[in-house]
Amino acid sequence: MVKYIQVECACSGAQAPPDLFKEAGMGLEETFTLNNGVAMPKFGLGVYKSGDDTVQAVKWALEAGYRLIDTAAYYNNEIQVGKAVRESGIPRNEIFVTTKMWNNDQRDDRQEDAFLESLNKLRLDYIDLYLIHWPVPGKFCDTWKYMEDFLASGKVHAIGVSNFLPHHLEELAASSATVPAVDQFECHPFLTREELRTYCRGHGIQAQAWSPLGRGVVLESRTIQEIAKKHKKTSAQITLRWDYQNSIITIPKSIKQNRIIENADIFDFSLSDDELETISDLDTGMTKEDPDNFNF
Repeated sequence: MVKYIQVECACSGAQAPPDLFKEAGMGLEETFTLNNGVAMPKFGLGVYKSGDDTVQAVKWALEAGYRLIDTAAYYNNEIQVGKAVRESGIPRNEIFVTTKMWNNDQRDDRQEDAFLESLNKLRLDYIDLYLIHWPVPGKFCDTWKYMEDFLASGKVHAIGVSNFLPHHLEELAASSATVPAVDQFECHPFLTREELRTYCRGHGIQAQAWSPLGRGVVLESRTIQEIAKKHKKTSAQITLRWDYQNSIITIPKSIKQNRIIENADIFDFSLSDDELETISDLDTGMTKEDPDNFNF
């Protein structure tokens, strides 16, 4: 087994902005230090299927204190994300933008073209984090070599993967000494990914959750509803706080201003160890897509 060097994650707090978003803004500037020294916000906005509402949603998020925006070539809204970032009035170096390379670009050996297309659509000088979207069999190790080149060019500040399981990460490690900075994967109380998260912790890879609310199904849990009632919070806030206290970067998606603000209001309370364990015990293995069996 190839051994990565373990890297401890560090975080830094920040004062909330003195405006109507003060409560939602608390904690939103906290970061993890990735294994190459880049600081990445712990909490952000996902824009999958945000469509024509993407620009406004991103602007609302940035206004509310969010500093991490997660998109992908497959989402078909990189243009809108870049526009919102540029028009926000916030210095570029204060906003962390993630995008991802799609599967067909790996299969068709279009890795370099795909990267340039994303960069041009975003109209940004650089991408903060660039991910391989899925571990396309027989291709992702070759694609990783391109990712290393993108990183060396300075046009990307960190590179990582998405939907990689431990055996994918082991295969990658056998062919490259460059450790992914991030692994973004489906993760929520009904799919806790304990084994994968443990692997990432042990190898200096930061875990990040997509679909942190399980497409809304998690919110119907009576267990989470009861914990939410106790803390006078919503089920979504309890679930996102579970991510936060488990050191998982989380990127809930919303196109509604009130929900964007509400989702981020998780920094004025804590879940007990018993509550964290109770939520983790909800794991059923429920998944939308299997990284070992996907056909897109």
